[in-house]
Amino acid sequence: MNQYVIAIDQGTTSSRAIVFDHTGNIVSTGQMEHEQIFPHAGWVEHNPVEIWDNVREVIGSALSKASLTRHDIAAVGITNQRETAVVWDKNTGEPIYNAIVWQDTRTQPIVDELASDGGVERFKQKVGLPLATYFSGTKIKWILDNVEGAREKAEAGDLIFGNTDAWVLWNLTGGPDGGVHATDVTNASRTMFMDLETLQWDQEILDAFGVPASMMPAILSSSEVYGQVHSSQLLREVPVAGILGDQQAATFGQAAFQPGEAKNTYGTGCFLIFNTGEEIVHSKNGLLTTLGYKLGNDKPHYALEGSIAVTGSLIQWLRDNLGMISTAPEVETLAAAVKDNGGVYIVPAFSGLFAPYWRADARGAIVGLTRYANKGHIARAALEATAFQTREVLDAVNADSGVPLTELKVDGGMVANEALMQFQADILGVPVVRPKVVETTALGAAYAAGLAVGFWKDLGELSANWGEDKRWEPQLPVEEQERQLRLWKKAVTKSMDWVDEDVK
Repeated sequence: MNQYVIAIDQGTTSSRAIVFDHTGNIVSTGQMEHEQIFPHAGWVEHNPVEIWDNVREVIGSALSKASLTRHDIAAVGITNQRETAVVWDKNTGEPIYNAIVWQDTRTQPIVDELASDGGVERFKQKVGLPLATYFSGTKIKWILDNVEGAREKAEAGDLIFGNTDAWVLWNLTGGPDGGVHATDVTNASRTMFMDLETLQWDQEILDAFGVPASMMPAILSSSEVYGQVHSSQLLREVPVAGILGDQQAATFGQAAFQPGEAKNTYGTGCFLIFNTGEEIVHSKNGLLTTLGYKLGNDKPHYALEGSIAVTGSLIQWLRDNLGMISTAPEVETLAAAVKDNGGVYIVPAFSGLFAPYWRADARGAIVGLTRYANKGHIARAALEATAFQTREVLDAVNADSGVPLTELKVDGGMVANEALMQFQADILGVPVVRPKVVETTALGAAYAAGLAVGFWKDLGELSANWGEDKRWEPQLPVEEQERQLRLWKKAVTKSMDWVDEDVK
């Protein structure tokens, strides 16, 4: 009985439920994709009802594949796409608008308006984040300003907000019938509203955004019992005991618990997190200061983060928009057909440039094209774009921390791509290490939940579960590494200053 922990991984493109055993190995998985909604250029939405329906479906799928029932599950952990904002009616459980996704850029006018008094770093000392379309705060304001009747309902206390972790938790624990409205410190740190020191919502910033405090979920630790699954659900009475935003969850799953440890997750976007321990480090090089994790009543652990908007989604773009490939893994075969990128560089600034530039005026660019270039060169340039962006973020981490990273732990869907991992090691000049369990995001959420209920006793037990699967050593000569970086940086400059008043 109670031999397993289940993690709900509510991601950008799909929702998954993964069952883990005590050694941190995967027992079974259920997964369903949800629709990506693009109403206008730069707008990205999801249907929250579809997401919740899929979450219930994948839980059932994961349990049935392993012939398990709720009695076999010790706890539920949740991890999620951060910054994706849902606003719903607490009385009916109905969202008043689609979820506005972290990639969405429609709120740039709100950013500009708020930045007119104090610049984009107006709140950064307190919340660790620059004003940007990326974070939840401007999305909530947009919904209140643009959905008819929303502001009145919010002022009356009828509307509540959450990133998708809070949406899943609320529904899982009962929804309108006593659902728990809460989030953890890692998700709260992505709203622009949480004070890094106090771990509480900041009333002054909420007022500046025009967001009623009554909408906000309670801020709890990343590992504690928030409530039990409602009696109407398949996992009824199982404790929900862990929440971590997806990138923090991946860091936790990689057992990067100590200051100076880091990981890079290769998914829809790419996210490098560097553990700074109990110290809040304010970046001078374009990184975000964020919460790493907080276990129960223990002190919080902080982190520096380099966020890259487009990596895996660039490969999806080659597949879905250009029709260059029919499945994502084909990109590796196509890239292997050429010996180098042929002078072609792709800067995938589809949502502007995130770390370390934070340029909302940037847009995607393919540069260096000649008649020699073919689809193999474009495929290779698409893969290399991920590695180049990671190098720039790692340079910023090294500058901020003053302690150069000696190896990089990696995870996420793209780490199965051998060519990318080798080029990543080449362009970084340090080894790249893949763990045996690459589903570290779900594993991290499972670990947080399991710790809260005593399924695992401490961090040492989790560290003992981590095992190396493969290591890539750098092979590129330094001169060639420097030449490629110089050309990449030149390509990045070509993507900037594109959006002006006439370009949407």
